[in-house]
Amino acid sequence: MKKFLVSMLVLLTSVSSFAQFSSGGFNLDEESIYWGVRFGITGASLSGDVDMGMKTGMTLSGVVGLRASDSTPVFLESGLYYTERGGKDGKRRVGYNNLEIPIIVKYGIKATDDIALLPFIGPYFSYAFSGKTKIEKKDGTIGSVGTFDEEEWTGLKRANMGFKLGCGAEYNKLYLEVGYQLGITNLSKKDALSARSNALFVNFGLNF
Repeated sequence: MKKFLVSMLVLLTSVSSFAQFSSGGFNLDEESIYWGVRFGITGASLSGDVDMGMKTGMTLSGVVGLRASDSTPVFLESGLYYTERGGKDGKRRVGYNNLEIPIIVKYGIKATDDIALLPFIGPYFSYAFSGKTKIEKKDGTIGSVGTFDEEEWTGLKRANMGFKLGCGAEYNKLYLEVGYQLGITNLSKKDALSARSNALFVNFGLNF
């Protein structure tokens, strides 16, 4: 994970200016369409009856956005994300891998001639394609039980929905965003229990 993040930081800081845009991939004064890539980290947790603390993971995605209004700098953005979610509590750790599609609305604010601020909000839809619950046994070894296929309380549903909100900043073609994802789907397979996935995230990226 550390090597991955260092590599991404080196890549982002070595990119030359994108001179044809007043604020990177966004031109706040004209219609525009853009696409980009995102790399980042998440601090995910599970809340509700199944209450588990923060577990770090990785995010990788490609996005596309377009201006939604001729008169105001409003943009619609979507894309395909790979995200690692879950939670941990003592000797128990839940980890699962998602494919996620957000539909977010961004509003562009020109902070300086070179920097645009982009607060955003919108729903996301995700599907977990793999995952495990790992438990440390009394002898110190790690045992695994199925996260999705078992009928135990640790079992989770694959489909999830929620909302994400945050703020991005763009300098030329370099992009940074910080936000929070609030899950609204009950992921527990047990009707008597609730489990919702939430996450803090920080993403770095490029817009073209």
